[in-house]
Amino acid sequence: MGELEVADYLLTQLTGFSPEALDPIRDLERICRETDGTDLRIGLDNLTADSSDRVYLYQTEGRLIGYFSWYSVDGIEANISAMVHPLRRRQGIFRALLEAAAKDMREQGIQSCRFKVPADSDAGQHTMEHLGTKFDKSQYAMEFQALHHEELRNPNLVIRPETLEDFGFMVRCSTQAFGDSEEWTLRYFGNTREPHRHAYIGFDGAERVGMIRVKLLGSDTAVIHDFCVSPDIQGRGYGRDILMQTVRLLLSEGRTRIRLSVITENRNALELYRRIGFGIVSKSDYYICNLEAWR
Repeated sequence: MGELEVADYLLTQLTGFSPEALDPIRDLERICRETDGTDLRIGLDNLTADSSDRVYLYQTEGRLIGYFSWYSVDGIEANISAMVHPLRRRQGIFRALLEAAAKDMREQGIQSCRFKVPADSDAGQHTMEHLGTKFDKSQYAMEFQALHHEELRNPNLVIRPETLEDFGFMVRCSTQAFGDSEEWTLRYFGNTREPHRHAYIGFDGAERVGMIRVKLLGSDTAVIHDFCVSPDIQGRGYGRDILMQTVRLLLSEGRTRIRLSVITENRNALELYRRIGFGIVSKSDYYICNLEAWR
């Protein structure tokens, strides 16, 4: 890992994600969670050998007391998670980590930042207020609990792994369903086509009706994302059927820990996930700001 000695601490950029390297981060996460009484989840299982996450550690006397990580799916916005030991806050540790990461972000062309903060974290909310960030949205993290066995509303529907011929549909479906520009969607798909991500296309006969992507973590975990149905045929149960078939497929492959996220205001999606068998495990708030605000 690269190292920079400053005063009485060591600020390092982590370059290897072995279990031994992640253990101190896991311990700090536990300490913050237990002391603050929050459900802090910084996404440690996303830190793998092929991860694009950039991680900064703040240590003193050989002990980890600060953590900061960021990644980007579009090359423009950085998604950030951070934590500081409860007994070492208000000492400039977060600021030091932020400034080190901001230099790296500028070199990579990042323009804006999105911070993930546990909704029940007073310390996190205070930090966001101090930074002058703007609240964007809240999300529930949900985990699969038990599959509710129901018949498909569309008995001819099947899901198949994506092929090159499906790419145009994926871009159109995602752009129309989520309201992003085609340019952004193309860049996003280009930046997230790693070996551990898989996309499935929902077919009703020969017609493509929707898509769903899955990120595989470790041997038993899967994260569902980019789940959408073509807007012109929504309301016919295709989303429910695609999700149910995907969950069944993942379970058959030994993926017993299945996760997804949903915007808290999306009540229809939230109820759909609950009917399939997912339950809420935590809530996070997201704050955004321009990177240039820290110059």
